[in-house]
Amino acid sequence: MGEQQVADFDRPGDVFLADCPARLAVEVVADTWSVVVVCALRKGPWRYGDLKALIGGISSKMLTQTLRRLQRHGLISRHAYPEVPPRVEYDLTDLGRTLLEPIEMLSRWAETHGDAVLAAQDRQEE
Repeated sequence: MGEQQVADFDRPGDVFLADCPARLAVEVVADTWSVVVVCALRKGPWRYGDLKALIGGISSKMLTQTLRRLQRHGLISRHAYPEVPPRVEYDLTDLGRTLLEPIEMLSRWAETHGDAVLAAQDRQEE
């Protein structure tokens, strides 16, 4: 890449810069389980066990880590009810809801181009 092309990337919000907040956003969204959990929570609050049952293939450990990470980033909220037995629900925050549109766009891209990606992978494995 020429110097001019590299210079074009040197601007605020550039994921190529080490301290750019945009890199954090990419890190959060690039995690498969985070995207799946955000999608699961799009229709309202869910309990842990219900999320675990809904999301195929996720381990309890990974679901717990993902929920904690999303909560730490301000994308989901955790509400513990003072009941016996204890009840905890997870829901998207307003900030978390802002991810729904980009995730839906990425999902449409995957549906449209998924076969081409799989075919490219098959060609590489031959």
